[in-house]
Amino acid sequence: MFLIIAQGAHSIEEYNTGLYEVFAPARFVSSLFSNDLALGFAIINTALVTFGLWCWAVPVRSEWHSARGLAWFWALLEFANGTVHSALALSRGAYFPGSATAPLLLVLSVTLAVLLTRQGRRLSMRRRVLPSMYII
Repeated sequence: MFLIIAQGAHSIEEYNTGLYEVFAPARFVSSLFSNDLALGFAIINTALVTFGLWCWAVPVRSEWHSARGLAWFWALLEFANGTVHSALALSRGAYFPGSATAPLLLVLSVTLAVLLTRQGRRLSMRRRVLPSMYII
């Protein structure tokens, strides 16, 4: 849950700093949803955070068999997201839209990956899928 909340904050930072204006992939994806890039960006990020909340509320809390895979998806997605924003800021030697919240995404995604790895080791001894307290 915390990782999804962090993604929400990250999306707000990206929107407020106009990532869709300065980063070609964000501009392209935004244009798929609207001719107004700001609106398209808001739509795709709202959908992303909503999907994350659904992943936590339904598959993870209900301990579906797909929950571990979804949790790994979020851990890897947000690790990549945080890494790219941080690398772009470092390569510029200055702020890049999204880089203020990128370290939070990195910390939480690594934490989730560690928890999933530990849980995976215990799964071989127990038959539980994924406790609902995990932080996606």
